[in-house]
Amino acid sequence: MNDSTPARIQALLDAAFGPAAIRVRDDSALHAGHAGARSGGGHYHVEICAGAFAGQSMLTRHRAVYAALAPLMGSAIHALSLATQTPEESTGLP
Repeated sequence: MNDSTPARIQALLDAAFGPAAIRVRDDSALHAGHAGARSGGGHYHVEICAGAFAGQSMLTRHRAVYAALAPLMGSAIHALSLATQTPEESTGLP
């Protein structure tokens, strides 16, 4: 796992969506010993609030995030959990 992966995740999502807010949490330590951890891929949780998600279903939003993170999937990222919302739906993400 690479300590710069959260920053790389954020940079890719910033470029793709221009989010109003984003938070990337590295949960890799919670999965120590997991097969993905042994191969170098980390476990991450992303909360992202972007106007680009307006009118999209949760599935469409998640597919868009996965597409934006494609360069990291299967290598730097082993597992990813997502919370996507629009500014209108925002629950107070910083």
